[in-house]
Amino acid sequence: MNQSARQRSPLFGYATFAGLVAAVGIPLYIHLPAFLAQRYGIALDTLGALLLLLRLLDFAQDPALGWALARYARHRAAITFTTLIILGVGVLGLFGLTAPFSPIVWVACFLILTFTAYSLLSIVIYSEGVERGAREGHVRVAIWREAATLLGITAACILPFVLPGDGYLGFAVIFAAAAILVAFIVPRGLKPVYSPAGTIRGFLSDRTTRRFLLLAFLNATPVAITSTLFIFFVEYRLELPSFAGVFLLVFFVAAAVSTPVWKFVAGRVDPIKVLATGMTISIAGFIWASLLGPGDGLQFALVCIVSGAGLGADLLLLPALFSEQQAKRQRDASLAFGFWNFAGKATLAISAGIVLPLLEWSGFEVGAALEPSALAMLGLLYAVVPSILKAIAIVVLLFVLGPILEEKTSQ
Repeated sequence: MNQSARQRSPLFGYATFAGLVAAVGIPLYIHLPAFLAQRYGIALDTLGALLLLLRLLDFAQDPALGWALARYARHRAAITFTTLIILGVGVLGLFGLTAPFSPIVWVACFLILTFTAYSLLSIVIYSEGVERGAREGHVRVAIWREAATLLGITAACILPFVLPGDGYLGFAVIFAAAAILVAFIVPRGLKPVYSPAGTIRGFLSDRTTRRFLLLAFLNATPVAITSTLFIFFVEYRLELPSFAGVFLLVFFVAAAVSTPVWKFVAGRVDPIKVLATGMTISIAGFIWASLLGPGDGLQFALVCIVSGAGLGADLLLLPALFSEQQAKRQRDASLAFGFWNFAGKATLAISAGIVLPLLEWSGFEVGAALEPSALAMLGLLYAVVPSILKAIAIVVLLFVLGPILEEKTSQ
């Protein structure tokens, strides 16, 4: 009776859960560098090194978390409840409380809490999506999940800019309260359909899985870089800091609006070609952004629309293709998305640990007048580097992963 009821449950609760967790993914990297530099005066190279170190420590735990969730599936509801509370505490500690001792130590402690909680909950969300997708269609589940994800990201990106007083404090309190609420209403009894797939080595021995993970890494790195540098680009390259929230809203609304369109097209055209089209649109947005300068707000808003539409294809189609592949192979979804998270975190580590120090070394200093060399480096890192990486990802999709998927489909 309970199993049947759960299988018939609507996707709204699942989507709400996904939207909440998404609010501490990309937004964390959008807000954190500028927030910590302004509140505590932490240098960008120091902050970049800290984020890189924590992400490196975080890498190993994702496959382990995936394995543990599969191993202790019967306790998944309790684990999810506890982790949601921890996530709320982590965000509150980062943005809502002032460090009573060394800011670096304080930030490091709460980042570890937040990263770990986010990782575990992301695995729960995507592994549950594989189960639901096997019954209701992977693209349908993905559009519910990713639409909610985009709403969560959008809210988290703009709230600190629009809330009265200390916007970051308001955001932290709202998020912590929402995390507690969702912890009490999240669907009970979440568990994977498939039994554990064996060792991690055995899981990675599959060439299709390895190529999916390579593509996920290459495709997510441009978003990680632009997320890390977004506020700096708007404030110092465009000289429009008061419009940062508006630009973020335009970007994520464009992504959300585009997802039904991508779903419609992918139902009638090869999804791989549709995904490649979306990635190409993203490159067009990056190139356009590289040409902009002070006061080009209207053009950058159009860039946000173009880039957001490209992101919509990424968020909808790539996880859906990966979920479908895992469902066909009857692999444990928790382990699969443990590695999926691993690939995504690698991009954030690189963006924080390499991009921020490069920006610092070019002469970039928060709150100071910038030399042309620093502004040129900001434009290069924000727009040109992501374009190159995205182009490489398209090659991998069409000529490395695509032929394997077509071969398996024809069998």
